[in-house]
Amino acid sequence: MNEDYDLIVIGAGMAGVAAANKCGAAGWRVAIVDALPYGGTCALRGCDPKKILRRGAEIIDAVRLMQGKGIDPGDLSINWADLMAHKRGFTDPVPDKMEKGLSGNGVETLHGAARFTGDNTLEVDGTTYQSERFLVAAGAMPRPLGFTGANLVIDSTDFLDLEALPERVLFIGGGFVSFEFAHIAARAGAKPIVVDRGARPLGGFDPDLVEMLIDRSAGIGVELIRETEIVSVAEASGVFTVEVKSGDQVRTIETDLVVHGAGRVAALADLSLEAAGVDYSDKGIVVAPHLQSTTNSAVYAAGDSADTDGMPLTPVAVIEGKVAASNMLKNAQTAPDYAGIPTAVFTVPEVARVGMLENEARDAGHDVDVRFTDTRDWYSNYRIGETSAAGKILVDRSSGKILGAHLFGPEYGELINFFGLAIKLGLTAKQLQSMTAAYPSVGSDLGSLL
Repeated sequence: MNEDYDLIVIGAGMAGVAAANKCGAAGWRVAIVDALPYGGTCALRGCDPKKILRRGAEIIDAVRLMQGKGIDPGDLSINWADLMAHKRGFTDPVPDKMEKGLSGNGVETLHGAARFTGDNTLEVDGTTYQSERFLVAAGAMPRPLGFTGANLVIDSTDFLDLEALPERVLFIGGGFVSFEFAHIAARAGAKPIVVDRGARPLGGFDPDLVEMLIDRSAGIGVELIRETEIVSVAEASGVFTVEVKSGDQVRTIETDLVVHGAGRVAALADLSLEAAGVDYSDKGIVVAPHLQSTTNSAVYAAGDSADTDGMPLTPVAVIEGKVAASNMLKNAQTAPDYAGIPTAVFTVPEVARVGMLENEARDAGHDVDVRFTDTRDWYSNYRIGETSAAGKILVDRSSGKILGAHLFGPEYGELINFFGLAIKLGLTAKQLQSMTAAYPSVGSDLGSLL
């Protein structure tokens, strides 16, 4: 058995690295372990590489919107291989940079599959380590699919490593992954289909704005099939036959690729948490508000590994990683602050939200002033040729405070941050409206949205 550590972190994504660096810099003896390259989903297999690919889609879309307005698209197209090489220019150096940063803070970097063997012991590829504390930040994995042929489906990691993009792509599920990748694929010349078992995709976003996004998606060739389940997937000679069921009707769709976009679960199954007496579910480890396991005081959890009120977002994971580290260092019980954290679906254009949905605000008893504005004719959208954009701001009539903000349009993924700050600081709509922005900029639209 190796000598004792003050902390062992499981998972070298953003939450785990943030916590390990904080505790290592404080002088603790810290180790971090991951079976995958250091960097986690966001930097290597998710947010960052996805948005690099999105840049290609942005360029194509921008040129098409300006057709007949002074720009001739000509034979402009995405070179998928070159775009992928550009993505790798960012992702390839990440693991080494992460390890060097950790080592600089005195953190020992381990590689291999970790599993608990007791309350305070961990085994990594046959070697046992002992620690006073553990932070589980192992991230999430694609939700297991139960239909025949599920093994033929690729996940988001595989999509982000495709050497060539096939002509037809079917996405399972109506969430972030499916819509974002479908928008990229459509601008790259593919014909995407999104199959969603529910009546309304992107359930965490404002339904009116989602419908606008669906219409915009249809205009670029993204087909959405609602209230439909996947029955089976089969493959022959490189062609996939997907059997789907809508009500009592069963039919087949032929495609060249099937991509899993039907949600994720906490990646905890292989950690043998039972051996450490740690209670958990698909939503993560059961933790107190200050992120300590309710059944093993030596274990903390953060990010997708923790069952908290925080959204499954990288910034939330970083916040939880830092809060967990601070609680361990100070023997404190501080809970993370989740107020005013925005989220966005980076389609082209994007849909974003922060705070409450309209029904959530009403259910909470607020007297809600709903300020909906169609912004497609506003200068900032006219300038670039965009024909679909809107905002919905929710204000409490009695206090004037902003309860929620919902935006759909170009650069609104940046604009939403102002509303997030306002919610976090408890600003009123009038206070936010008093801001004078640079003009003409998308930020200068904020006052008129209010």
